[in-house]
Amino acid sequence: MKNLKYYISFMLLLGSFTSCEDFVDVEVPAHKTVSATVFSNDQSAQSAMQGIYNELSRADFSGRMASAVTVLAGLSADNLKTTTSSHPELKEFYENLILPSNTNNFNLWSSIYNIIYMCNAVVEGVENSDGLSPEVSDRLIGQAKCIRAFGYFYLTNLYGDVPLITSTDYRTNAVAPQQAPQEIYVQMVKDLEDALELLPLEYPNAERTAVNQGTAMALLARVYLYLQDWTQAELLSNEVINNPNYTLLDSLDEVFLANSQEAIWQISPIGAGNSLTNTPEGSFFILNSPPGYSKPVALTESLIDTFKPHDNRRVDWIGTYQDETTTFYYPYKYKIPYATGADYTEYSMVLRLAEQYLIKSEALARKGDLNNAVIALDKIRMRAGLDPLSSIAPNIQQEALLDSIQLEKRREFFTEWGHRWLDLKHTGKIDEVLQDEKPYWQGAYQYYPIPEEDLQNNPYLTQNPGY
Repeated sequence: MKNLKYYISFMLLLGSFTSCEDFVDVEVPAHKTVSATVFSNDQSAQSAMQGIYNELSRADFSGRMASAVTVLAGLSADNLKTTTSSHPELKEFYENLILPSNTNNFNLWSSIYNIIYMCNAVVEGVENSDGLSPEVSDRLIGQAKCIRAFGYFYLTNLYGDVPLITSTDYRTNAVAPQQAPQEIYVQMVKDLEDALELLPLEYPNAERTAVNQGTAMALLARVYLYLQDWTQAELLSNEVINNPNYTLLDSLDEVFLANSQEAIWQISPIGAGNSLTNTPEGSFFILNSPPGYSKPVALTESLIDTFKPHDNRRVDWIGTYQDETTTFYYPYKYKIPYATGADYTEYSMVLRLAEQYLIKSEALARKGDLNNAVIALDKIRMRAGLDPLSSIAPNIQQEALLDSIQLEKRREFFTEWGHRWLDLKHTGKIDEVLQDEKPYWQGAYQYYPIPEEDLQNNPYLTQNPGY
């Protein structure tokens, strides 16, 4: 696979955090990545794990917004639009006419695999090392497996059948065949269950940028929801909700602050390794002129129309820029477009508590427990300043309630990690919704094309239908 060239960055990245003597010398074949890392002590292993967190802050799929899943999936669904001709490859996502040669698509795919490969290297390195303390070994393997599952969740939901790579053996990885989503989910569940056993309940420091047991549990609740295991989804989401580490904040302006009490997992801008202290979301989304080359997207009128005027999310999380003829709406969850200095005020949110209430609500509704499903949903509605469904629709039926859950999820999680795009597929509503929104829509476009370069380099890959 062509993206193996990205994997070489793992060893380079490690070098930026540790000195050469932190590792046992390993013979590296020309133009190849070592098949396994051996850590000599706790510090070198922890530095390698920190390298993964730092990479997440600058990787295409998570930190470089033009290729980030937040933007690309937002354009593919009905939450974001691009009105500029300066980014034709973004327009392909907006029109759902993505070419296999699309660079943003390749960057998305390959950067996720790069993170997965780095996780594989940490798992192997810890397992191959005998100089690490048991506490550090367990924590690092748990963190790496949790992040690997996170990567595979996005790969299989964005691309369908994908190679399942769980080692650093470049010979095997280069010709890895695709696996069906069912097989990818089996690996995800295994990784997350292992992580639950290995990770501590508390964060390793005051920051919420390293995954812990709550992170693995929250992600596993989402995975079980997608697997339609409503009982497990409800149990796990409820356990996260009852975890004293997390609080549904009353003030929406506090949700996306660094180490917010609502945060289950965040990415700090510090890992990007530059002088900027703002989030990439703040820099990319906040408009001070009509959408153009550096800020090419805006929110769709379709999304704006879903909000009641008094919805606190409409007031606090959506900004406007108006020129002589047009009003543009932009995401304003992150308030700082540019900052330097020692203070990191906002962190990029990856997982937060509000999702767990919506997972719980959907799981209960699917099971037919409508009253308790409404109670969970009303937590999100009332925080937004809306009347509770229990008052305005006391006799709501199951289908209407499920639609209400997805509506609140769209309002709550717009421009956060592609929730809307994935939810349309997960609920089976994607054709019904997008055929009226997108003139070129075809059902096959719910999966992105396998990048052309990888198809050329791995004879065992086949292109998704429709491309």
